[in-house]
Amino acid sequence: MTARSTAFNRRTGGPASRRQADRAAGFTLLELLVVLGILALLAAVAGPSVLRYMGKARTETAKAQIASISTAIELYALDMGAAPNSDLGLGALISAPQGATRWRGPYLKNANGLTDPWGRPYNYRSPGQHAPYEIFSYGQDNAPSGTGEDQDLVSW
Repeated sequence: MTARSTAFNRRTGGPASRRQADRAAGFTLLELLVVLGILALLAAVAGPSVLRYMGKARTETAKAQIASISTAIELYALDMGAAPNSDLGLGALISAPQGATRWRGPYLKNANGLTDPWGRPYNYRSPGQHAPYEIFSYGQDNAPSGTGEDQDLVSW
């Protein structure tokens, strides 16, 4: 008996032929098609729900990042006396502006926190239209207004 021939012939109780052993070791094409069909059905049913949750997760991530950046700006303002102006931008939270002797940063661990979940840098305005400073992202569509994942996310 060879190492591959591990199945037994039921009638004789002896080792099965090589062909019987090979057939018993694998799957038929029909079995594979049934499994693929079930997987496709699950993907069709669950896929839209997963994508909807991913969009919501990006929006929630952006809100959390904006809150974190706002906290960093407040710490910057405590040290420097005011939030960085629009010309300095959010980069002032990562590296000291030229001539800033009271800067005690970095106020954020790395510059990755200054990029929204859609891969674009957060917009920053100081002084702002609605608050002393404003951090905002236009969402997935990168255009003002919108709903869902396209909604504007703002710090004020």
